[in-house]
Parts: sequence; structure tokens; C-alpha cells
Amino acid sequence: MTASKDHVVTIRYTLHVDNELIDQGELDYLHGHRNIVPGLEEALEGKTVGETVVVSVPPEKGYGPYDPEGVQVVDREAFPPDAEVVEGAMFYAEDPQGNPMPFTVLSVEGRDVTIDFNHVLAGETLDFEVTLTAIRPATLEELEHGHAHGPHGHAH
Repeated sequence: MTASKDHVVTIRYTLHVDNELIDQGELDYLHGHRNIVPGLEEALEGKTVGETVVVSVPPEKGYGPYDPEGVQVVDREAFPPDAEVVEGAMFYAEDPQGNPMPFTVLSVEGRDVTIDFNHVLAGETLDFEVTLTAIRPATLEELEHGHAHGPHGHAH
């Protein structure tokens, strides 16, 4: 069996950016459904259990280029009164269609809060080392939901 559309693929991975370890672990994802960054999914296409893939994913196929227009200054009143608005805090706004838009607080100066809608890894080249540890056909429920479920079902 190969990593291909509508299969649940289990990977063990490490992610480095500029030679710094950013993340590592194991992940189940539904191949062909944009559950992982496009450049990594493309590199895993057609691979089999036991194969190891080393790939550098450019920003355009990762979390996108850094967009300076994603940085905005908003008034502290835009946050709930009890929110801890500090540098590095993450919050969610909604776009006009009601979709969540995560953002990070860059700085707080008086009533001015500088926020950034860019993903923390936007503009970065992502260096992955990935080993495929399992592949199986997705269940109908997983296909309907558009993501892999763990061994005990899902919690949403």
C-alpha cells in the first residue's frame, strides 16, 4: 500500500527550521485532503511503510510567505476584559464568513496591541525528516469528516 489519496498515513517526523528543532512526533493524517502542508504531502505521495523521506519545503508549499499586511495594531478594547493580553499570547478572530483566524500578540504598548495573523512559520523553509510507519484505507466516516480519526474514534 502507498501513501495516496483517501488513505490514512501514520508518520514519525522531525521538523527543523534554520537547523533548530521545531517539532517532532508521530501523526496520523488523511492523505490528499490538505491535512498537512502541501510540500510535505507531495513528497510523501507514493511512498510505502518503512520509507524515510528528507525534504525541504519552501514557504510557498508550507505556511506561505510572510505577509507584512498581516500585522495590525488594534485597541485593547477589542479583547475581552478578562483576557490576558501579553506578548506571545494567541487568540482567534473570525473572518466575514465566520471562519476562525488565529493571531499572535506581538506587543502591548498602552492601549495599542500589535497582532500578527501570519502563521508562526510563515516565510520559513521547513526541513522535514519523515518515516512512514503505517498506511491503511480511510473509513467512510474519516472521508466524510476530511481527517483521520484515532483508534478510539473522534472527539468532535
